Amino acid sequence: MSEPLRVLQVIGSMNCGGAEAMLMNLYRNIDRSKVQFDFLVCNKDRAFYDDEIESLGGRIYRELEYINPSNLISYKAICESFFSKHNYKIVHCHIGSIAWFVLSVAKKYGAFTITHSHSTYAGLGILPYRLLSYPDRYTPDYFFGCSELAGIKRYGKRVANNPNIFSVLNNAINVDNYTFNNEIRRKIREELLINEDQLVIGHVGRFDKAKNQAYLVNVFEKLHKIDENAKLVLVGTGENVEAIKKQIKELNLESSVILTGVRSDVCDLLQAFDVFVFPSIYEGLPVTVIEAQASGLKCLLSDTITKEVDITGLVEYMSLNNSASEWAEKILSMLPYDRVDTSDKIAAAGYDIKTTAKQLTEFYLNIQEKK
Repeated sequence: MSEPLRVLQVIGSMNCGGAEAMLMNLYRNIDRSKVQFDFLVCNKDRAFYDDEIESLGGRIYRELEYINPSNLISYKAICESFFSKHNYKIVHCHIGSIAWFVLSVAKKYGAFTITHSHSTYAGLGILPYRLLSYPDRYTPDYFFGCSELAGIKRYGKRVANNPNIFSVLNNAINVDNYTFNNEIRRKIREELLINEDQLVIGHVGRFDKAKNQAYLVNVFEKLHKIDENAKLVLVGTGENVEAIKKQIKELNLESSVILTGVRSDVCDLLQAFDVFVFPSIYEGLPVTVIEAQASGLKCLLSDTITKEVDITGLVEYMSLNNSASEWAEKILSMLPYDRVDTSDKIAAAGYDIKTTAKQLTEFYLNIQEKK
């Protein structure tokens, strides 16, 4: 039996996040007798998904670094060191700021190179992201985006409007895992000490500036003044956790806000929510909103998020220029409603992971045949 094609996925780390969840959804569902994933990461520490990756046969290399002013000049040398030792036919990069460095070297060593935009981000960090990511428009052999908007923002219209080199790879999910189940709802609410008649506002995401949990807490504070029995459940972790905890304490909401940390059972937690609220400053196409819709949840999103994510009619949008009180009133106006099975709509829109994994497998294998 021939060995599977090993594809190198380049990403910051395999901790919980939207791009990471998307990759793991694909990895679990690809035909691993034909295609196997390996991971080149920028983090020296073990991450949330590492054990599962290794159990599925994946290799994890920790030879990259996050880019910063001190290693900017030497970054191509870091990449040279890796690709001179490891021969990959396909390299698929998920980080805009380092894509040019990684992929230009990978091409030198004979790899077919793919870049993947997971966000509409165009701001500034330690180094100007737009400046670092701009050469990525001209380096790779192929371009993916989680949405059309994410493709346009990262690569420009020249690339995103060319179907020969660009396509959208949907942030698909295993729909069956998310279908609404009253028994799971009851069990999770019992675990979280929430009564069935209490309103639960939910959010899933990394705690960082982009996800805007601080604004969500302010919205909940206004809603809590109207319904003092309401609960806010925040799932995830990140650099802003302590700041959010401080904010919750200052607003005297400690008994009404539940921080679950990182959870592997997000599909079950969604059953316990009543409204999914996602006030991000920017996004690509958030997989958590697809998951929320798959569980029959109504969703209120900031209007910075692409309209492509509304695939069930359960999504409504609101500007971050609106006040927290207006957001709170909007949430309450969305209630009550009956949870419905949206699996047919999710699958019809192309967000069934089995279909997407098959498409990506065929894409990789076609490249292998041509090389």
